[in-house]
Amino acid sequence: MTSAEQAFRAAAAERILVFDGGYGTAIQKYGLTEADYRGDLDLAKDQKGNNDLLCLTRPDVISAIHTAYCEAGADMIETNTFSSTQIAMADYGCEHLVRDINLAAARLARAACDAATAKDGKRRFVTGSIGPTNRTLSLSPDVNDPGYREVTFDELKATYREQCDALIEGGVDFLLVETCFDTLNAKVAGLAAREAAEAAGRDVPLMMSFTITDMSGRNLSGHTVTAFWYALRHLKPLTIGINCAFGADKMRPYLTELAKDCDALILAYPNAGLPNELGQYDELPERTAELIREWVGEGLVNMVGGCCGTTPAHIAAIARMVAGDSGRAVPETPVQTRLAGLEPFIMVA
Repeated sequence: MTSAEQAFRAAAAERILVFDGGYGTAIQKYGLTEADYRGDLDLAKDQKGNNDLLCLTRPDVISAIHTAYCEAGADMIETNTFSSTQIAMADYGCEHLVRDINLAAARLARAACDAATAKDGKRRFVTGSIGPTNRTLSLSPDVNDPGYREVTFDELKATYREQCDALIEGGVDFLLVETCFDTLNAKVAGLAAREAAEAAGRDVPLMMSFTITDMSGRNLSGHTVTAFWYALRHLKPLTIGINCAFGADKMRPYLTELAKDCDALILAYPNAGLPNELGQYDELPERTAELIREWVGEGLVNMVGGCCGTTPAHIAAIARMVAGDSGRAVPETPVQTRLAGLEPFIMVA
């Protein structure tokens, strides 16, 4: 067990930890232009909206956002690398920059956390953000050819592996496979993360987060949150949980289901409610914190933060709300064969 994992587990045993918030929302407030995104890079396609590229072209913006979340009370900062894979960067013609982006992002987050810790003595952790890509292994994009896939297992693992290698080299403490809409994609990412850590000669704990695609409580590949957990528990993640999808009010029943017999720490970070007609998020920080308070009262979580639409003000409100509260007690679960199709299944002797 690494010193970072030991420190994280020790802190989680005493209190609810605070994750950071959204990056897209924070970046939008800077009103950046195409020139800001592009910088001095010679790129054929328009880059405005390629937020991960800012780690190279406007590192001052990303550093300022990291610092704002640290000052708001976050215990953990994620790298600005949600789309930093060959597959996702192909949309912008930036495949050749993937390694550089991930390295720069990890170093920016590490520097911001270390500076904040030097200032107030509070340990911060860095996790490498690994998004789902825009491809799925479980489903065909062609309704006339159910067996067709846009990407193979090995191709997807290779693109995740490149990202994980660079994030680890850049100095992250953990790797976070987040917004998992396809359980098989998540398994591949977890495998790539484990292989990257082994190749680096480091123990880099894994974090995983499920996202719900509709009110049935399933992800896009059709799994319930418990089935997702059963399918991935062999990877022994440090945390598992739910992010994005809904606001905190609609996420609650699914967290309740997961918390029953999950023997890992639970991290949950909702959106700031649902988007309005313009795609913007209106939920105020105090309202988000108030809704998360219900999770805390029921002992459902060990770490909380924010996803789309959340800002440093949301994280500050959440940090104030959870101050002094102890986190969920991780249950001891009996040794049983736990399997998952789309539904969880426990084999009884």
